Amino acid sequence: MKKISYSKDVDALLIELSHAPIAYAEDEGQVILHYSQDDKLVLVQILDFRRLMSNENVTVSLAS
Repeated sequence: MKKISYSKDVDALLIELSHAPIAYAEDEGQVILHYSQDDKLVLVQILDFRRLMSNENVTVSLAS
């Protein structure tokens, strides 16, 4: 994993898996999957992250 960041302004968790350029994205509800030209997953974007975690009773550990 390259980088994990959280944007408080828009309440989105971003999980960067690669530095490859993003060619297209697929919307899976609260999750947007960003892919490279060769169909490799580059970025996972989770929208409404705080609300999702409070509704799901899930503990998230972000290890460096």
